[in-house]
Amino acid sequence: MKFTLLTHSKELGKPSNTGKLVVEILGSAAEQLLWDRLVPPAKLVEEIEAGGVALLYPGTADEEAGDLAGIHHIILIDSTWHEARRIHQRSPYLQNVRRISLKPAEKSRYNLRKNQKESGLCTAECVMEILRATGNSINAERLQERFLSHIKPAGRVRGIKKQSPESTIAISGVVNELLRER
Repeated sequence: MKFTLLTHSKELGKPSNTGKLVVEILGSAAEQLLWDRLVPPAKLVEEIEAGGVALLYPGTADEEAGDLAGIHHIILIDSTWHEARRIHQRSPYLQNVRRISLKPAEKSRYNLRKNQKESGLCTAECVMEILRATGNSINAERLQERFLSHIKPAGRVRGIKKQSPESTIAISGVVNELLRER
């Protein structure tokens, strides 16, 4: 399975971008292309025309990702949800591509950006789901390990509020007291 990440220019320098993790882990099985409104990527357009290509795009799917028969190449739009909608609308070559969607069993663990869609996944999580659906659990696990190490430094998990400085100090005091008793 080949993955093409059609990436918005604003994503390239963001430390929160997870598309780069996909390319890092999957190597030649993944490529990151810079999206350009005026100049479509010629090689990608050729591959779309040849067939066997699908676009992962939420809510407008022809079918779920569980049925990937005949698909050997998946395109993902690597950007914010708002930018992804615009990229899709402004890219005529994507309009007639077979579409697939995901129905993830778990909520996203992605915690590096605010205002995420409740049912949405980040780029790396989408690729992990597809890898698992196609039986490539080894690369799915490798990507998951890399993804978790990428989001861990953020120090928070989606849906859990950050502790106040006062509660952190109180907890630290209790821990220090317990350590002294030893």
